[in-house]
Amino acid sequence: MSAAKWLNKVKWDENGLVPVIAQEASSNDILMFAWMNRDALSKTVELGEAVYWSRSRKKLWHKGEESGHIQKVKEIRIDCDEDVVLLKIEQTDSIACHTGRHSCFFQKFEGSLNDGDWQAVDPVLKDPESIYK
Repeated sequence: MSAAKWLNKVKWDENGLVPVIAQEASSNDILMFAWMNRDALSKTVELGEAVYWSRSRKKLWHKGEESGHIQKVKEIRIDCDEDVVLLKIEQTDSIACHTGRHSCFFQKFEGSLNDGDWQAVDPVLKDPESIYK
């Protein structure tokens, strides 16, 4: 299958992006959600490390380029509708979140409809100020 053919199988949105879920291969923990464009997905395959598209900075973002928390890609899948990418990864230093936590999904809803709130339930593994200088 040529490069264009496998990339064309992905259903890109109107902005040329596809949502991406990063899942830790060893634990199956969902670590983060991000976006990729064609270049990001191509670069991810080429490097064997996660490269995303930063919508706020409008540029490719090699995960760990500043923090050192690289995501080594073990497997890449697309869902049945071919519009979501799943990366099974090995996370350097077990920190995926810019808050210094293992996962970006560290807030859990606690309580009821009228008396509920989001609670941080996972610890900070490393102070973000020591990660991003």
